[in-house]
Amino acid sequence: MANLPSLRQLRYLVAVSERLNFTQAAETCYVTQSTLSAGIKELEATLGTLLVERERHSVMMTPTGIEVVARARRLLAEAEDLAEWARNADRPMCGLLRLGVIPTIAPFLLPAVLPAVREHYPELRIALREDLTAHLLARLNAGQLDFALIALPYETGSLQVQPLFDEELKLIAPRGREADMPRDIGKLDPDALLLLEEGHCLRGHTLGGCRLGEPRSSGMEATSLFTLAQMVEGGLGMALLPDMTLRSGLLSHMDLVAHRFAEPRPRRTIALVARSSNARVECFSRLGELIAAQAPGTPDGT
Repeated sequence: MANLPSLRQLRYLVAVSERLNFTQAAETCYVTQSTLSAGIKELEATLGTLLVERERHSVMMTPTGIEVVARARRLLAEAEDLAEWARNADRPMCGLLRLGVIPTIAPFLLPAVLPAVREHYPELRIALREDLTAHLLARLNAGQLDFALIALPYETGSLQVQPLFDEELKLIAPRGREADMPRDIGKLDPDALLLLEEGHCLRGHTLGGCRLGEPRSSGMEATSLFTLAQMVEGGLGMALLPDMTLRSGLLSHMDLVAHRFAEPRPRRTIALVARSSNARVECFSRLGELIAAQAPGTPDGT
């Protein structure tokens, strides 16, 4: 049977690829530089190929090394999933859960979700990370998160996806401009539509819901939903906001009105995602059910 790389060696390699510095990588792994360097050499000998190019003042991954790192990340994440499953096999709703949430969901849904988690599962501790969808999915695939709460449609690859609920996107405009707000979304003036900056999935949902292509840059893009609403209030245009945003009272101190389109209305789907190797299957299911119960407009939601 051929020799196989160890998880420790793979962890060393991933650390080197992230730091491109043997000293810093060794500190990350809590080992000496000589131990880490020896582990990398043993890994290269086991695989029969050079993974890291070492110069006196620089470190570079070889093309093979880059591919091995990508595979190593998946193996390490699956190993962590295995260990997590074994630790919590008898207590699925206990321990630490690392949850990623996108910015257009976190401030509007978590105030209802987190108290419900504490009430129903007091032994479950949630560590939150708010970030853009692409960043969360990268961390999820690398084993740095357990689950992520995102909005669809979005390309999720081989991840497990648990759709939770749908919500409409509604048009907002300054009060007094109701006549400019068409009931048919197909009649919306694309030049009057304000968007979040690139990287936010709501940007794609807005363009997809309005059946528009990527617009030419106007130099006016928002970094958050609150900024987007302020831009609308300032008379710069109109925007589509998720229903949970409006129900949260974001517009309560703004002189804006919200408009509901006729069918087919633009929508997004809130979903919980996890790695395909996710070992916390029951936790994934139960947490999804609890989040869905807090959806705006449900009996337990706001």
